[in-house]
Amino acid sequence: MQIQKIIGLLAVTLISIVKAHTVLLPAYGKRCFFETLSKGDELSISFQFGDRSPSSTDQLDGDFVIYGPNDEIVTELSETQHGDVTISAKNAGKHSYCFINERSSVDTKDVTFNIYGTIYVDLDNPETDTVDAAVRQLSKLVHDVKNEQSYIVIRERTHRNTAESTNSRVKYWSIFQLVVVIFNSLFQIYYLKRFFEVTSYV
Repeated sequence: MQIQKIIGLLAVTLISIVKAHTVLLPAYGKRCFFETLSKGDELSISFQFGDRSPSSTDQLDGDFVIYGPNDEIVTELSETQHGDVTISAKNAGKHSYCFINERSSVDTKDVTFNIYGTIYVDLDNPETDTVDAAVRQLSKLVHDVKNEQSYIVIRERTHRNTAESTNSRVKYWSIFQLVVVIFNSLFQIYYLKRFFEVTSYV
């Protein structure tokens, strides 16, 4: 009987589907998605704004909004580079979430986001087994680790672009210095040669 409870709980936990997406945000535009939730369900979204341009060295930001079934704003983050938001549905229905780029003309900005939800289980109910709480907690920790890895990948991409840009500038500056040194050396040789040249007059 205990095994059946655990299997049932795992099935319920697996219903909370994990999705990882990367979408391109249009300049002065936004991208919206939705999830249909029942009352008491949890919806967690973690996201990170980035830049698809391989030459970009800036960490971009944007806005994030979650709307309830009646188009009321549930959560709003402005000019943020990344975020991790969890809401509990107060009403059943379609909950929309939007990534907004309306204040920026950058057309290579993208956003990577993960979505996972949890079907409501009342842990204060005396009939709820403590194994249920442990499985839910373990599932949440696994998702947190996965989201942190996605965040680190995007940060690494931005830092790598910065390092490559810096290396490129150092390379061209070194070439410029080398040309200046060679030119200066040739000028000095020519000048000293002229300075010590013996001129005879007849």
